[in-house]
Amino acid sequence: MSAAPASHPLPSYLQANNLGPWGVYLQQVDRVTPYLGNLSRWVETLKRPKRALIVDVPIHLDNGTVAHFEGYRVQHNVSRGPGKGGVRFHQDVTLSEVMALSAWMSIKNAAVNVPYGGAKGGIRVDPKTLSRGELERMTRRYTSEIGIIIGPNKDIPAPDVNTDEQIMAWMMDTYSMNQGSTATGVVTGKPVDLGGSLGRREATGRGVFTVGAEAAKHIGMDISTARVAVQGFGNVGGIAGKLFAEAGARVVAVQDHAGTIFREAGLDVPSLLRHVAHTGSVAGFAQAEAIANDLFWEVDCDILIPAALEQQINGSNAGRIKARMVIEGANGPTTPEADDILHDRNVLVLPDVIANAGGVTVSYFEWVQDFSSFFWDEAEINARLVRIMREAFAGIWQVAQDNKVSLRTATFIVACKRILHTRELRGLYP
Repeated sequence: MSAAPASHPLPSYLQANNLGPWGVYLQQVDRVTPYLGNLSRWVETLKRPKRALIVDVPIHLDNGTVAHFEGYRVQHNVSRGPGKGGVRFHQDVTLSEVMALSAWMSIKNAAVNVPYGGAKGGIRVDPKTLSRGELERMTRRYTSEIGIIIGPNKDIPAPDVNTDEQIMAWMMDTYSMNQGSTATGVVTGKPVDLGGSLGRREATGRGVFTVGAEAAKHIGMDISTARVAVQGFGNVGGIAGKLFAEAGARVVAVQDHAGTIFREAGLDVPSLLRHVAHTGSVAGFAQAEAIANDLFWEVDCDILIPAALEQQINGSNAGRIKARMVIEGANGPTTPEADDILHDRNVLVLPDVIANAGGVTVSYFEWVQDFSSFFWDEAEINARLVRIMREAFAGIWQVAQDNKVSLRTATFIVACKRILHTRELRGLYP
């Protein structure tokens, strides 16, 4: 786990020797600070969340007992607009993780220049252990508990790990019941019939593909002949894999929570997506061979897409990666140590804070559509998404070239300057 550099005054609720993902984020802020110029006087703003709420989530289980779950909602920074970020249901969720994820949302939203701050939420639970009724009761109770700090103009949750359109529908309904009127704009990633946006479910994966295609042009890589390996084959990895395959690339390896599969000639991605939809994982896919999970990192490929959980690429496996380009579909999948190893080996890393920003970009479109009650067609959504992602990536690429820094640091330079400039303009109240 990451320890805090000595220079960081830590809040009392964190342990300096076990900072978890928040420690990774602090290291990333340290790397960008020398490039912030006069705005660096405000940098401490980035090193502490504005608001962190920890809630108890009690529910009746189907067997008649009462269970208690630990829930979080963290708003890292709201200088540029309301908080925005997903809600994850996972047994390993911690406050440190949700803090880091909320901070990365601040960076991500500023990087693509949508008018949001960063926020994130989560419940420490394995949702697979709950019935549908228990899952609904937990979601509704959690929404009621965090209802004091969320809202269409305050903080807008969205889907993340183990949450989906149905979870968002329950959250929207619960918030609306408590308010006494329907508030479709309180969450994004909702079903289309409840004010959701066309193209939202595919948006993160489409963004991954879009920045990957742009970066490939810069380094002279032909995507139509590229070999791709994907970790995680849900909304993000599955859609990204599908789009790369449609562009002619060969998806040669896929890993998820249940195992790793490989096929040198390329996997039949549409068939694999149907298999995952039916069985819940890539395991047992007949048209591929199963390989050891650890061998995934050594697969001979051109593009590696980690689209699962954070800290998957670390000091122990970064040196074995053969890809020329890593596109981060997940949040925080690469540790700072691994970043340095990949940089020294001339592997181009497209960081999460730009590569997976497609989801929040279309969430922004959904929010705007909910406010106006006027909805765009899917072609318009996708065209706007691709334009925003291309323009944002082009600016970040230029900053990286001008400052001779990694794309991650370049993204932080662009985003942190926007956040801190807004902070400076607004000043401190009172």
